[in-house]
Amino acid sequence: MRTVTALWIVGWGSAVGAKEIVVDFLDDVAPARVEAVARRLGLALAPASIDTERDRIYLARVPDLHSLAALEADPSIEAVEENSLYSIPDGEWGVLDATEVDRTRTFPNDPRYREQWHLEQIHLPAAWKLGQGKGVVVAVIDTGVSRVSDLQATEFVSGWNFVDNSDHAEDDHGHGTHVAGTIAQSTNNGVGVAGVAYRAKIMPLKVLSAQGSGSVAGIAAAVRWAADHGAKVINMSLGGPLASRVLGSAVKYAHDHGVVVVCAAGNDGKGKVSYPAAYPSAIAVAATQKDEATTFYSNWGKQIDIAAPGGNVRSEPTGGVLQNTFFQGRDDYFFFMGTSMASPHIAGVAALVMSAGVTDPDAVEKLLKTSARRPAGMKDEPGDYALHYGAGIVDAAAALKRAKVGGGALEIGAASAIALAMAARLRRRMVRFGGLGAAVLVVGALFPAWDQSLLGVTGHGNLLFYSALLPMLALILFYGVPRARIGLAALAWGVAGHLAAQLVWRTVDIQWMAWDSVWLAANALLASAIGYAAARK
Repeated sequence: MRTVTALWIVGWGSAVGAKEIVVDFLDDVAPARVEAVARRLGLALAPASIDTERDRIYLARVPDLHSLAALEADPSIEAVEENSLYSIPDGEWGVLDATEVDRTRTFPNDPRYREQWHLEQIHLPAAWKLGQGKGVVVAVIDTGVSRVSDLQATEFVSGWNFVDNSDHAEDDHGHGTHVAGTIAQSTNNGVGVAGVAYRAKIMPLKVLSAQGSGSVAGIAAAVRWAADHGAKVINMSLGGPLASRVLGSAVKYAHDHGVVVVCAAGNDGKGKVSYPAAYPSAIAVAATQKDEATTFYSNWGKQIDIAAPGGNVRSEPTGGVLQNTFFQGRDDYFFFMGTSMASPHIAGVAALVMSAGVTDPDAVEKLLKTSARRPAGMKDEPGDYALHYGAGIVDAAAALKRAKVGGGALEIGAASAIALAMAARLRRRMVRFGGLGAAVLVVGALFPAWDQSLLGVTGHGNLLFYSALLPMLALILFYGVPRARIGLAALAWGVAGHLAAQLVWRTVDIQWMAWDSVWLAANALLASAIGYAAARK
């Protein structure tokens, strides 16, 4: 049985009833069980958000330590803790941009793009030649997002205000809108500046007040809400020094449901990464400046996964990250600095990678890390380097190239290997297929692109396209047509190669399937057998 920690007893004492707590029930607990617990302990459990019926997160005031201990010990409850506040990391501020605009650019034609040194540092616009994040929903869990002048062409999806419990998730601070601009500022529209994944969609989730702080219950509810409403990437440019079991559970929930969770490491300049960035299921982001050194304020430590531009306006006024936001009473362009600014660069690149077909969160993180680069002129100091940069500075162009080329080459190779193995058994029959068979085989090897083209990013990983079902149906329908057998064999072996490559490459989170590896292996073997059966006659 779980027990209440000494920290609770010492920190709360006789003031237990004065503190609001978060009660996080297990996700599969029935409403009747929640009501029974409340009745037994004489508690009034209030929903923490509009989605409480789904996430089972409640708020309460516990009268005494005995009731607190009883709650903590109940097997239907995952976590009980004080409803503490997280906030925008300290020390973040910005300056108004008054630089002369450049109207000579062709692409992107945003007149102030030349001031965005931070996008050049992550190798944009070279990456845009390979993808722009089309169709990927990025949840901005922050102070809200306002549709300022340079977000007019950016697509938004429905969000929620977890501060006021309404669907009005406008920004009354300026931080969240600036963050959203880095992710998906309207780009090549002849106005202002550019964003990393400008064809991605923004989901505004307001969890922080106009003062820049919000409750852990609201943030955890927003994370789960984003995962349950179609977000593929979450950005959290917020945090606190202490871990929260409720929020940690929510981050893991989102990750396990196919969402990449990206978080700012914090601005204390200390060797301690803030939460939620420090959770294993999150990508913790450190901040760099113009010269590619990590900034004076960026937190560091073993949990740092990767680095991205966060800026430094102390060194020079234009040394920050430039985006459009509503700040200090005006809709304008401001240089901000902070790990809050670094995190959305990673969220944007994650959206670019996902739009290229890599949708498994672990695969996205691995790809971002393996394609990251060392800072220019950096001496080889492995230990210290990793603590401050993680895998290195994110490289959007290298990440997209690896996402697009690596998987395709592996799939064609796997399909070809299967075809050669079958040809060795068929001998003379296979010779009759000749070059046409090889050509159709290559078409079959390109099979994985079909589901994303038809169903979009949210439908990527559909079981229909990650099984031997289509080759089996084709065999049943056309086996009696001799001229169709070459196509049947090529399709089946192409699908087999696609499944075999995914078994190794593992870039896609297959929907509705818990045992991905077993499923892929079994269906790759079945598709190979179907191809052999089609070619045998």
